[in-house]
Amino acid sequence: MERGGLGSIELYNIPHVCEMCGGVMIFKGVGEYQCEDCQYVDYDDYGKVRLYIEEHRGATAAQIEEAVGVSQRAIRRMLKEGRIEVAESSKTFLRCEICGKTIRSGQYCPECEVKVHRKLEEEERERRHKQDQGFGMEQKAAEGQKRFKREN
Repeated sequence: MERGGLGSIELYNIPHVCEMCGGVMIFKGVGEYQCEDCQYVDYDDYGKVRLYIEEHRGATAAQIEEAVGVSQRAIRRMLKEGRIEVAESSKTFLRCEICGKTIRSGQYCPECEVKVHRKLEEEERERRHKQDQGFGMEQKAAEGQKRFKREN
């Protein structure tokens, strides 16, 4: 899943222009933006969800969607990205995408997360090894042939 960059602008409805005065919105952190001209404060989808959860612990995705207008799909994406987590008191949980254990956020349980990272590290080592393998090795032409030709 893409984090940062232009993809997140569409995903989280990041405010660029102040709806009060038309000024430029500056990121202040944790989903909060402030107008550089009139100081109006606005929030992206993550900020709206986070604020609502802080005030209404244990709220369901449906309740959050109804209250702040952020879709349940976006809320699930935030859960899978690990930006928010399911409340401890909740009767519903996410499931690890590998083993199926219940988890509160992310895509994998801690054990599978380690396995995934080890596999990625091993694939990266193999890729680097293949890249380095040809470096510095002597290139030989077929028997009796010149390796380079001079062009006039």
